[in-house]
Amino acid sequence: MRTLELTDPREAPSPAGPVDRFFLKLIRDPRDLPFARVQAMNFVVMLGLAIWVFLDFNIFSAVAFFGWYVFQLGPYTLMLHNVCHRRFYRKEVEWLEWPFIAFLGMFFGHSPGSYFAHHIGMHHPENNMDDDLSSTLHLQRDSALDFFYHYLGRFLFMGKIDLGSYLSDRNREKLLKRMRRGTALWFGVVAILMILNWKATLLVFVATLLVTRTAMMSGNWAQHAFVDASDPDNCYLNSITCINSKYNHRCFNDGYHISHHWKASRHWTEHPQELLDNLEAYAENDAIIFEGLDFFLVWVNLMLKRYGKLADHYVVIDDRNRTREEIIALLKERTRRIPQPQFAEALAAGS
Repeated sequence: MRTLELTDPREAPSPAGPVDRFFLKLIRDPRDLPFARVQAMNFVVMLGLAIWVFLDFNIFSAVAFFGWYVFQLGPYTLMLHNVCHRRFYRKEVEWLEWPFIAFLGMFFGHSPGSYFAHHIGMHHPENNMDDDLSSTLHLQRDSALDFFYHYLGRFLFMGKIDLGSYLSDRNREKLLKRMRRGTALWFGVVAILMILNWKATLLVFVATLLVTRTAMMSGNWAQHAFVDASDPDNCYLNSITCINSKYNHRCFNDGYHISHHWKASRHWTEHPQELLDNLEAYAENDAIIFEGLDFFLVWVNLMLKRYGKLADHYVVIDDRNRTREEIIALLKERTRRIPQPQFAEALAAGS
């Protein structure tokens, strides 16, 4: 079995300066200090740029705002992802979640409460299976048509309705109310600001929402693109892991999606060691690991059907001695649409 050398972060940076020391008094886990940095920096810069856009909408203010948004979308969203799984602020200052997470999130395309309801309330409990509203199982996962029309299109136009029905059917009223309040707040803010400056509102709130949701769905597609039809509920076989990438350094080891699905509350600094400790299980289950890629690049290569490029980044961790052509065949097999009857048979066999 191959020995992996991981360059992804396994510890948080040390505190430096008065802002870090201030936030250390407010947060539950000192290892999460980078999240405070993301929040503090963007609360100043992102809001400052948004105010500039609303006061003086021109090509320079628009490009500055949107450029910063694109640059910080990954760190902010993966900060949001982590604080949804593990409470960030100490109980006595949990009210800080509103200005630094919920309010700030609207400038990054997140309506308050929606991400939490979808990701924590639905996606993780369902684990990409048939009741998961973002499931990839029954779609051809290297098909641009299936992604843009059947997957992204439905999510953009029906996502809130589908999620509302899901939460209601499962009596998750608290999450449902939280999502509806956040959605109503977003629409209220947009409606008022459209009267004041419709161009700025479309850029700051509407464009960011569309881009963010497209980015999240392309990421989820890549994370769950390579599924073994014989065991679709197995996290080793319905998720992938991406190692040794700049993305993991900027976005808190988000590439370790198999580890994350096995234990959603696992701290982001612990994912690399989990892979090393359980590498034999990854190998036995024929888990798919890519090196030097992030989920967006995996998605792009799938849309272009560049299986050779994916095979070049495939990490061999077992003794199967597959050729490059056999690796390509494996990747193609794992992206095939799983018909619903076959899916039902796989479930029955596993029960």
